[in-house]
Amino acid sequence: MIELLDPTNEMKAGQRPRNPRPASLEGRTIGLLDIAKMRGDLFLDEVDRQLRQRGLMVKRYRKLTYAHPAPVELQQQIATECDVVLEALAD
Repeated sequence: MIELLDPTNEMKAGQRPRNPRPASLEGRTIGLLDIAKMRGDLFLDEVDRQLRQRGLMVKRYRKLTYAHPAPVELQQQIATECDVVLEALAD
């Protein structure tokens, strides 16, 4: 169990269990989410290249700004199109 802290002014931190990691990425669609911080795209470009070299299916997504959560529509799109997601954070 991992404890997630909410940066909003909640008095009690919410708890949410992690989803189990898949045993393998083979046959899965991997989503790469760029949160729009500087150089995050460079990191994801390299991750994308390496995953595709292994023959894996990759889909790319990008938030408009790092200052806000991804829009619900984008979250839903990623959830329906991908099996796993990697989110890039860089500066």
